[in-house]
Amino acid sequence: MLQGKKILVGLTASIAAYKTATIVRLLVREGAEVQVIMTPMAREFITPVTLSALSGKPVHIEFFSGQDGQWDSHVDLGIWADLFLIAPVTASTLGKMANGIANNLLLTTYLSCKCPVILAPAMDLDMYQHPSTARNIKILQSYGNQIIEPVTGELASGLYGKGRMEEPEIILEKVKSFFASSSDDKN
Repeated sequence: MLQGKKILVGLTASIAAYKTATIVRLLVREGAEVQVIMTPMAREFITPVTLSALSGKPVHIEFFSGQDGQWDSHVDLGIWADLFLIAPVTASTLGKMANGIANNLLLTTYLSCKCPVILAPAMDLDMYQHPSTARNIKILQSYGNQIIEPVTGELASGLYGKGRMEEPEIILEKVKSFFASSSDDKN
């Protein structure tokens, strides 16, 4: 189903970032070509080495390398992808995306990409229930982004409620369904 599909996987600074490693592995196992882009703060939750080993490609974090000046073009990344999956996406990044704020490579890539975008939010229940988060999600949906709703469960704070990022296997199924419905639309 995903053979030859080019999927850009983004992740932000959330404890749920550990699940992104499994998502990348599952996508690659299904035949997708995966590139990973992460916010600088996401490195506090999972290492680029892990994601690079699983994707087989360098991980994109900064606009350019301080060592050799090599530039990571957000435009090229956005053009390359058939799908941009951002999992996990924090409340902060949702707000920036909804309001066109582009202060890191992931956000500039989002604003310049031509492909569909699927977002899998992850945050504490009070953050998820906050009216500004609900507004930002509605704005992003109005732009055509698809949302994979978080689920109810134990959260990193120790609280129990809605805010856990969906499990990697479910996210994989939603990505496969997206491509299946996209090919149905072309037939």
